[in-house]
Amino acid sequence: MSWFEAMEHHDYEELVLCQDRNSGLKAIIAIHDTTLGPALGGTRMWTYASEEAAIEDALRLARGMTYKNAVSGLNLGGGKTVIIGDPRRDKNEAMFRAFGRYIQGLNGRYITAEDVGTTEEDMNLIYQETDYVTGISASYGSSGNPSPATAWGVYRGIKAAAKEAFGTDLLEGKTIAVQGVGNVAMHLCEYLYEEGAHLIVTDIHKDSVKQAVDRFGATAVDPADITSVECDIYAPCALGGTINDDTLRTLKAKVVAGCANNQLLETRHGDQLYDMGIVYAPDYVINAGGVINIADELNGYNADRAWSKIGEIYSNLEKIFESSRTEGIATYVAADRLAERRIEQMKNTRSTFLQNGHHALSSRRLRK
Repeated sequence: MSWFEAMEHHDYEELVLCQDRNSGLKAIIAIHDTTLGPALGGTRMWTYASEEAAIEDALRLARGMTYKNAVSGLNLGGGKTVIIGDPRRDKNEAMFRAFGRYIQGLNGRYITAEDVGTTEEDMNLIYQETDYVTGISASYGSSGNPSPATAWGVYRGIKAAAKEAFGTDLLEGKTIAVQGVGNVAMHLCEYLYEEGAHLIVTDIHKDSVKQAVDRFGATAVDPADITSVECDIYAPCALGGTINDDTLRTLKAKVVAGCANNQLLETRHGDQLYDMGIVYAPDYVINAGGVINIADELNGYNADRAWSKIGEIYSNLEKIFESSRTEGIATYVAADRLAERRIEQMKNTRSTFLQNGHHALSSRRLRK
């Protein structure tokens, strides 16, 4: 399948390849859908096995952002960037400033933010070249690092999923297996620990595991064993695809709820979770706290307003669980339908608006 065929299959709008020889920048910007507004999605930096794998990841993540923003009630579309490279070794100022100029050239169709492998400091460098970046330092009037906000939303989502599975959202005494303890998951572990949950953790970075063990009394296991441990809740918080044929054979949890993107390797694995009676909190719903937080910057950031909306992840999931129960469908299907319904309604509204002879041209820029 060609890239145009792949884009046509899920109706992507734009794919931009960016390179800067002097800085070593190799980036892919994918814009999926801007029906609800400009595309908002973070910049990921990773050591991809191939350029094709990087493009595929960018496309998949961009589509996920469309659904995440739609189901969260944001007036934003979906996009994503991946930068090919080792985030621990290959970064430099010129790279992110060159990337900022590419974003500026899109004239507001795409707004970026922090993601896996990038930091608040990287966003500050992008900000030197464009206004279309969020999650920069609070000294610029921004919300700063979105990790705590994402973690808070996931924590609220885990409580909602626990209520669906166990009849109560109390996490005290529950055993929660956390796969990956990066920036977001470390904050999440703190929330879970403070409520009295028992934590089992793993990560490819041993220093992160040690920190979780020291701070939260967590039990460390090998990465290969995390999906087969005895636990009440499995929280995937690393890269995607950990719900697959192999892990479903050994998974003992009654709930799958975590902060990773694209947790299902294939959609059929979401159907298998449903058939097994395991409560699955769709990833783009439960991990939307970060994007909700940074989206508030577009209106002049107000922390109380942003965190109040993040708290609505709990009720969003309750609606999805209820739809799953009453309609007899997997939770990922219920979430997709909710997002698609909102996008389709807006498409119809815009179509009617234009047919009646009304035309509008708007320019959206961050208010600093």
